[in-house]
Amino acid sequence: MKIYFLILFGIIAFSCAPQIDEEKVKQEIFNTEKSFEKMCAEKGIAEGFYYFAADSAVIKRQNDTLIIGKENIRSYYDKDFYKNASVKWTPDFIDVSDDGSMAYTYGKYVWTAKDENGIPSEFKGVFHTVWKKQVNNTWKYVWD
Repeated sequence: MKIYFLILFGIIAFSCAPQIDEEKVKQEIFNTEKSFEKMCAEKGIAEGFYYFAADSAVIKRQNDTLIIGKENIRSYYDKDFYKNASVKWTPDFIDVSDDGSMAYTYGKYVWTAKDENGIPSEFKGVFHTVWKKQVNNTWKYVWD
């Protein structure tokens, strides 16, 4: 009798687990990425990276530099080089956790920056961002 109760309990518990609409969540993440990119273009890179960062977000820059916390991220990007730069990107791939609380993206980016003579240079690469759903249902990155 106990075994039947355990099996029945397992079936009920599994069937009550919240089901997510994976495609809907992927679209939310894509839209968040594009809003992030747009804010960087309109309000500046420092503001965009600050606004979309979780409080304890981490970004990796250069080969071995970690910038931890959204205030430090804002400070990192609040330099003349980034004030005279722009960045564009789009995710090529998005995946979502089974419960819809985390996601990650990767794709290509292009930074354009002007030197002291106003001559633009392009820097291309691949990004990887980890997103976490917040209690207010917005998405903030925890790793970039």
